[in-house]
Amino acid sequence: MSHRVPERLLELIRPAVRAEKPYIVPGTRPVAVKLNQNESPFDLPPSLKRELLEAFFQIDFNRYPSEQPARLIQALESHCGVESGSVLVGNGSNELTYTLGLCFVGDGDAVLTPTPMFALYESMVRLHGGRPIPVQCRPDFQVDTSAILDAIRKEQPKLVILATPNNPTGLAIPKVDIERIIKAAPGFVVIDEAYHEFNPEGAALDLLMRYPNVIILRTLSKAFGLAGLRLGYLVARPDVVAEMMKSRLPFMVDRLAEQVGLLMLRHQDLVHDRVQQIRFNTQTLYDTLVQIRGVDEVLPTDTNFLLFRTARDPGELLNALADRDVLVRNMAGYPQLKGFLRVTSGTPSENKAFLDALTATLR
Repeated sequence: MSHRVPERLLELIRPAVRAEKPYIVPGTRPVAVKLNQNESPFDLPPSLKRELLEAFFQIDFNRYPSEQPARLIQALESHCGVESGSVLVGNGSNELTYTLGLCFVGDGDAVLTPTPMFALYESMVRLHGGRPIPVQCRPDFQVDTSAILDAIRKEQPKLVILATPNNPTGLAIPKVDIERIIKAAPGFVVIDEAYHEFNPEGAALDLLMRYPNVIILRTLSKAFGLAGLRLGYLVARPDVVAEMMKSRLPFMVDRLAEQVGLLMLRHQDLVHDRVQQIRFNTQTLYDTLVQIRGVDEVLPTDTNFLLFRTARDPGELLNALADRDVLVRNMAGYPQLKGFLRVTSGTPSENKAFLDALTATLR
């Protein structure tokens, strides 16, 4: 018996959905050194995991969590120094990206997205019937602020989405340029700050205080090292957050994730120390990588990852490194970054394993 669904039924699925591709990380293989997803190399210390055990046993698994985790929201508002009602918490910042789409993006709405940028944003816009307006980066991969301002004047977008530092390029946008864009935008400016803890330009919260059209997205997956828990949050003026609550799915943050988030916010010293370690390890990785024979280019970074290019085909090089038990990311999915691979800065031993594997492979 065939299990294929008749085409007439598949045609009932919205065309915008059928035209998209699922977000799947390519080239994933089980290896000893995993440096392909910009994760923190540091797990929770055993002492903190033991501290969580008591909270784990207090959870009533048969009861729904709070629709919004009130204690975590209050802690995040205190962490950010914003007034009550300014924070929305989600199951990772990716879920909040789709909440933005439900709230703001309708048929034909223009949404300006500098490119290359995290691919989920353009997909979200298309899925909600919007019209992505991509603006190409400069030859040095920095955001082209003048081109963005021209596109704003021409298109009058409902949303402008900025990522600083940007994934996949690793570069921060100068705050003076962000402010110029905010002033010019007729609608909201969404600032993705997934890597803000590594950003030498500093965070954009002060811009939110001055401009009502700013929305900031953050995650606990990177510097906080909680990628496996799926916690993200959005910061905006309370009136905006109140409206976004209407488009947000309920019960998206479970009780355990809330407890872990609260725990890490109580241990900001640990997060700070780890950020400093990651910055140091990333700079050391960069300094060594540029010296390796066969590496043609390494881009500067304001994040915990590096882009590099060799004369070898990136797909072949990725597989050769994976054969040596090291996994990195092929950036060929972004036309501007064809030929580049991306490596996340890991622990010193992980970085050494990558550098040794790369050196041996390029001989």
